[in-house]
Amino acid sequence: MDFEIRTAREDEYERLGEITGQAYTGDGLLDLNDDDHYLNVLRDVAGRAADGEVLVAVRDGEVLGGVTFAAPGSRLADIAGPHDAEFRMLAVAAGARGQGVGEALVRACAERARALAGVTALVLSTQPAMRGAQRIYERLGFVRTPELDWSPLPALTLLTYRMEL
Repeated sequence: MDFEIRTAREDEYERLGEITGQAYTGDGLLDLNDDDHYLNVLRDVAGRAADGEVLVAVRDGEVLGGVTFAAPGSRLADIAGPHDAEFRMLAVAAGARGQGVGEALVRACAERARALAGVTALVLSTQPAMRGAQRIYERLGFVRTPELDWSPLPALTLLTYRMEL
């Protein structure tokens, strides 16, 4: 691994917000006509850092991607129960894909979850079209939890996954 995973610094928030927004819009995962509000949420790394831990993958000072880790009780959690940690908004810059960045960020979330007393699982939500990410989740031991699937918008159902720790 020729990059490091660490907590994002404030001077990296803007770049990570750009990467996250581009990942969702560039991959056709966000229809700006329907939900430009969510694009602002994706870009608001400072807002996420206030209630969770934003991790970045960095190589030679360049942000390659990031993810938001939400400990139990965080307002950022969508589906987590009282003993679950959750991660959200996993994004990798287009030029850094296929290099293990996404998997390393997910592994870092799992390590953080294991380090928290009382946390027994790590959970996440994903769009059906995020097949590459789903392959990473399954390879790392996450299993589908269709009973927790949910819809933040009328035309969008999110799939959920869980990894027992």
